[in-house]
Amino acid sequence: MDFDMGDEVAALRLELRALIDEHIPPDFLGAFTDDPADLETAQRFCRLLADRGLLCMAWPESWGGRGASAWEQTAVREEMWAHHEPRGAQYMGVNWVGPTLMRHGTPEQQQLHLPAIARGEVIWCQGFSEPNSGSDLASLQTAARRDGDEWRVSGQKIWTSYATMAQWCFLLARTSKEERKQQGLTIFLVPMSAPGIEVRPIASMIGPHHLNEVFFDDVRVTEADVLGPVGEGWKVVQEVLAFERVGIARYARCERLLQWAPSALGDQWEALPEELRSRWAQMLIHARRARLLAYRVVDAQHRGQVRPGDAAAYRIAVTTLDQESAEVLVDIVGLAVLAGDDALRFKRAVEDHWRYSVSATVASGSIEIQRILLARALLGAS
Repeated sequence: MDFDMGDEVAALRLELRALIDEHIPPDFLGAFTDDPADLETAQRFCRLLADRGLLCMAWPESWGGRGASAWEQTAVREEMWAHHEPRGAQYMGVNWVGPTLMRHGTPEQQQLHLPAIARGEVIWCQGFSEPNSGSDLASLQTAARRDGDEWRVSGQKIWTSYATMAQWCFLLARTSKEERKQQGLTIFLVPMSAPGIEVRPIASMIGPHHLNEVFFDDVRVTEADVLGPVGEGWKVVQEVLAFERVGIARYARCERLLQWAPSALGDQWEALPEELRSRWAQMLIHARRARLLAYRVVDAQHRGQVRPGDAAAYRIAVTTLDQESAEVLVDIVGLAVLAGDDALRFKRAVEDHWRYSVSATVASGSIEIQRILLARALLGAS
């Protein structure tokens, strides 16, 4: 396949970079810091993108998109992640919540949720992982039981990003016990304002809002909140995870930071040990590899032929890139004497990148699980 995205995508990138330069402070390191102004900056920027039709470009026009190509949406994804994701948590709604609703939601669910996502007005969180059901997600214990025309949900979720600010939760719960643990699971679209929901933040070095516990104590939900057939939530989850894992363009941030290093160091760059500059060049190659693997999955998704092995291979490449590039960048910063606004911004960006990289091989499915998925795909094909 041809990886040249064409003149239109090149022009789109220039437009996005101009908007970022104009509306995002140069020292912005993401929406989820100790400074509430960073979150408000992201929320304003989301609304700006939505007004210009840039937030959900690949969505159908009937749901607030432009009907743009998957490659245009990929360019948006890359530019956002390269610049510390100024959309904040909106990438979840754009990349996988909205598309999942388009495929599996009722007309009423689509009408309720899709316009709000397309306008950048709503934040979602994902109620999947539990204290004893992380990588083995299908073993979860959060249960929903029928109560007349309603459901009652009780249980606990953990590591739930954005739960303190989200208006809705994409919740996976067990609705029946079956022979296979992947059966009997159902997805509910739960308002976070519902009585019986308690959110407890978990302090961490990656800042507020990212890690939370969420407790459901006899929370009432209705049939209108069920997404897809009852008991068949696992099929939808597999689709969701494939979109989520490729939807985060971590490689774009790694590549931008790596390319920033020589200019940030100036004359000190040539004084770095040759071994370190060799590792730096190797990371640029790994960033390109992760990008091309992502493009393979994007192309497969566009053709409706997503294979678990392709998504797993990309995920392994990009999460290891996250950690290995962070180590190289930290070593570069540690050997330089950085002064001046640009150099100090580079240093802070590298430190931020390192903090996030620590959890890279665990979030959205651990690297061990991705290797199992890839091995199964390769052995099944042989």
